[in-house]
Amino acid sequence: MTEDGIFVPFSAPGDVLEIDGEGKRGTIARVVELSPDRVTPPCAHFGVCGACQTQHIAHDAYRVWKRSLVLRALEAAGIAAEVAPLVDAHGEGRRRVTLALKNGVAGYHRRGSHEVMAATMCPILTPGLGGALAFAQALADEMPDKWLSLLVTATQSGMDADIKGPLHGNARLNARLAAIARDHGVARLTAEREPLALFRAPQIGMGAVATATLPPGAFLQATAKGEEVLAGLVLDGVKRARKVADLFCGIGPFAVRLAVRAQVYAADSDADAIASLRKTAALPGLKPVTAERRDLFRRPLARIELEPFDAVVFDPAFDGAAAQSVELARSGVPRIVAVSCNPQTFARDAATLIAGGYALTRVTPVDQFLYSPHVELVATFQRD
Repeated sequence: MTEDGIFVPFSAPGDVLEIDGEGKRGTIARVVELSPDRVTPPCAHFGVCGACQTQHIAHDAYRVWKRSLVLRALEAAGIAAEVAPLVDAHGEGRRRVTLALKNGVAGYHRRGSHEVMAATMCPILTPGLGGALAFAQALADEMPDKWLSLLVTATQSGMDADIKGPLHGNARLNARLAAIARDHGVARLTAEREPLALFRAPQIGMGAVATATLPPGAFLQATAKGEEVLAGLVLDGVKRARKVADLFCGIGPFAVRLAVRAQVYAADSDADAIASLRKTAALPGLKPVTAERRDLFRRPLARIELEPFDAVVFDPAFDGAAAQSVELARSGVPRIVAVSCNPQTFARDAATLIAGGYALTRVTPVDQFLYSPHVELVATFQRD
């Protein structure tokens, strides 16, 4: 990305380039001088595959660049805040991957194309997904006429796979797909969250606190290390709060950990995720957890509903939590911890909270999306 915010694929900090393009995206027209911060990409598919975008940037320069994404978003919103160093949360690698199946080929989309390239390696995946590419190709071989995607998650029980797209299977095809899943050690196979085969319940650990059964297609942090880091920052951010609201809670990776020491109210629009959280929260040793299915975009917790809480945690999707932030800004909650995967929408929501009288005390960038322009962050707010 240039100093004036133009994204130029395959450029590196320190490059001297002539670029073509309009708006916020450009292309390299001529190389004047290459940056000393360039390295050899670890993947043979880099530059052809449309997934990773920054494997060519040296580690230290990459960290500076990724932290700068948060700094720039805050600066654009007129927010001054302490931004901690970037926390590396890649761990053993990505535990979730979405693969494309088209015309008998399984892998990733080629850069800038809907064409699918067969991937022979992927260095960003956790070892638990070591068989994901072969499994996806076996499905593509069985269904060469279909255009589908496959979400594969590494769990403690083996791979959990959900086929997305117009499968329109029949009993014979479903039986063949189940046999392929069994042969590749898949724990569960679903199609648009509907069961095709269950060999073992997919289990996900939540630190040392609990183990949960993963609902089909449910949201999960990209890496196990990422979840651990984010949860640690959340626990630190709420301090000694005795009653906490966990909004956009998913299957409860924060709520369950918080319940070790606090009463928790948790809300999310995903019915399966809430059902999973209720089962997990019933384990012994946890304080009461009230889990409610609620669309917080359309029906955010109102100011009067927020008043009983000592702290509120919210972790919305990419679009942020504009409506909920308005209600939080009107509330008297002493501490708020925001988790975000989008610095721009976070900055918007943070500006709302600050205008309502909150002080933004700390922002910590977290990198679990290695080699991509995506960055997580955890921020703490306190009533002035």
